[in-house]
Amino acid sequence: MKYEYWFTNLMKISCKRKMEIRQVIKSAKELYYIEETALKQHVEDEKERALILDSVRTWKLDEEYQKLEQKQVQFVTMLDAEYPKRLRNIPSPPYALFVKGKLPEEDRRSVAIVGARECTPYGETMAREFAKSLAREGVQIISGMARGVDSVGQSGALEVGGVSFGVLGCGVDICYPREKIGLYMKLQEQGGVLSEFPLGTNPLPQYFPARNRIISGLADTILVIEAKEKSGSLITADTALEQGKDVYALPGPINSRLSMGCNHLIRQGAGILLSPEELLAELGICQVNKKENDEQIKILLETTENLVYSCLGLQPQNLDYLFNVTKIPISELLDVLMRLQLKGIVKEISKNYYVRMK
Repeated sequence: MKYEYWFTNLMKISCKRKMEIRQVIKSAKELYYIEETALKQHVEDEKERALILDSVRTWKLDEEYQKLEQKQVQFVTMLDAEYPKRLRNIPSPPYALFVKGKLPEEDRRSVAIVGARECTPYGETMAREFAKSLAREGVQIISGMARGVDSVGQSGALEVGGVSFGVLGCGVDICYPREKIGLYMKLQEQGGVLSEFPLGTNPLPQYFPARNRIISGLADTILVIEAKEKSGSLITADTALEQGKDVYALPGPINSRLSMGCNHLIRQGAGILLSPEELLAELGICQVNKKENDEQIKILLETTENLVYSCLGLQPQNLDYLFNVTKIPISELLDVLMRLQLKGIVKEISKNYYVRMK
């Protein structure tokens, strides 16, 4: 494998060309030790030959390969049986994958959840709720561990004991963004972190569009939760459609720039995300009826708690609105809201603004 690792690190040779070279040269070891005259017979491009020969002269074979073991990174190429079947059939599949944790299970349904980094409370709530509902039914959640929708969705899946996989636009030994270190570690425990980029590769902007094809490639269905008219999420949706995958989008206000991309997808024919329950039904997955769930919550609440809870939804409502509707004194209202937050069914998303969590 150390020779395959060397060959994979030749980043200036595309994945497609790597496979073409390997079709005429039986092993990476043979390529590593090949004479220049023999190499000319198999690799016509002079720049590619120079890259291979220069790398052989400078690459520290054993030292570099030991880094994989030291950092507990699994390395899988297209020539290995462990390589994900979902990726073999996409346009331009990655030649190899680096993995911390494990790879997605082949016979288990996978859904990608992607969206805006600077998402609204509405987008955040929906990403979490769709991820939780899917994860509870055993669905693997795929995303990019980015700020906003990606990380919120993956965190939601992990919160309910689900499985999730983060596809990075950098080496798997680099946590990006850095503030998601907690999620980065949990993914390795309850799923995995993977990348086509070698160890130590920094998260450069040009790597993320390529990363997106792996996110959609590993998924059976893609959910877009808030996206600008031009965004990485729409790139993922486009690659998903090219791969023959189903795409769903969350509708939003027509005057919200974070809903323009989703509304555009829906106009083009994407499925509409109306509720986790409807999505589960469309995917043919068993689900708990939402009405029954709401009734169970209401039974557990006191009369005043139920009144306040009933006034809340996914769009934030402020304290003045709740007072005007319920006529509950402000001091008592704050106490009720605190109890609802402690029960995990209401969240204060900014000063005196509240949304439902369930």
